[in-house]
Amino acid sequence: MQKKGIQLKFLPFALPELGEEEIAEVADTIRSGWLTTGPKTVRFESEFAEYVGARYALAVNSATAGLHLALEAAGIGLGDLVITTPFTFTASAEVVRYLGAEPVFVDIDPRTFNVDAGLVQKYLAQRRKAAEDRAQSTENLEGVRSGKCECVKAIIPVHFGGQACEMGRLMEIAREYDLKVVEDAAHALPCSSDGKMVGTIGDATVFSFYVTKTLATGEGGMITTDSEEVAKRIKVMRLHGISRDIWDRYTATKPNWYYEVVAPGFKYNMSDITASIGIHQLKKVEQFQIRREEIASRYNDAFADLPLRSPVVANPADRHAWHLYVIQLELERLSISRDVFIKKMAEKGIGTSVHFIPLHIHPYWRDRYGFKPEDFPVANDCFRRAVSLPIYSKMTDEDVERVKEAVKEVLRESDRS
Repeated sequence: MQKKGIQLKFLPFALPELGEEEIAEVADTIRSGWLTTGPKTVRFESEFAEYVGARYALAVNSATAGLHLALEAAGIGLGDLVITTPFTFTASAEVVRYLGAEPVFVDIDPRTFNVDAGLVQKYLAQRRKAAEDRAQSTENLEGVRSGKCECVKAIIPVHFGGQACEMGRLMEIAREYDLKVVEDAAHALPCSSDGKMVGTIGDATVFSFYVTKTLATGEGGMITTDSEEVAKRIKVMRLHGISRDIWDRYTATKPNWYYEVVAPGFKYNMSDITASIGIHQLKKVEQFQIRREEIASRYNDAFADLPLRSPVVANPADRHAWHLYVIQLELERLSISRDVFIKKMAEKGIGTSVHFIPLHIHPYWRDRYGFKPEDFPVANDCFRRAVSLPIYSKMTDEDVERVKEAVKEVLRESDRS
């Protein structure tokens, strides 16, 4: 893109903001000689738990690993059903398959892109009614009137873009049907629901520290929980099912080499190098959120009269992490498609993305469950309109202006209303 004869650099969709503090901490870790899970990881876990307000925080090498561990600790297994949304990254559902369980997709709220709590309630009520009818026919109501819903064991709410799901309502539904709640908070730091910090609401919550996230360590994640039982299970299973972690064994003042493998665990631990970055990213996460919110506000003001829908904040009293800023193009008023809009933005030097291609139209999920695009009409419609614009703390005011002007130019050239 050119501006008054000057060639401007391409503005990427996302960039992390790292400083000298992170570099110095990583260098200190390298000099210490302790590179794997150790004192920096323990420190990061403690500070993260305190920040969120959870009793326990357990560091892992990815949010995908965290979701897997949290579901395993919740007892999810072969043949169980787990409710989630099709409007998410595949990790939210693939972890269910890791355990031999099956995901159940429920459509989304068109305002927030979060799972529609009313449809979750409707699905569970229908399953309960079907179970009651079968039990009536055999004169056996055991396990039905108790409130349980046959085979459905958990809900994975995904806090899309950094806005919390209706957690109060979802937790009520979970209690009514005796379900576990594992929150996918990959986008949601810091974020709140009805005044409660995400990370303190469900049975377990999983955060992502992937390079594009609001707290970025390159790779990595964190699980929070208030359950001692869940925390103990995750701690064992994240490192080969060994009864004692490596830091405990190697820092003991007495011979302490003995350990036991108590379960077939995984290799999901976080390294101290990763934790070193996280320690200082966590200190900055508040200022990062403030900057993202400021950019979102500028976008909202600039796009008010354009043929698009800006993100809806369902509860202004709650905190929005603003990991994503997703517009929905009013295609009925435009002479171009979403894909052409993205191409024109790239021609103007602006990177964009799409969140998300709904899972039910991806080959694996489509073919395994026989889905059609229209099976989840809201998710499908949102997808064909959705464009994610750059929103990250490292953006300068000039960067923000470039995005605003590019969006205006493309849409005004294409507006046929």
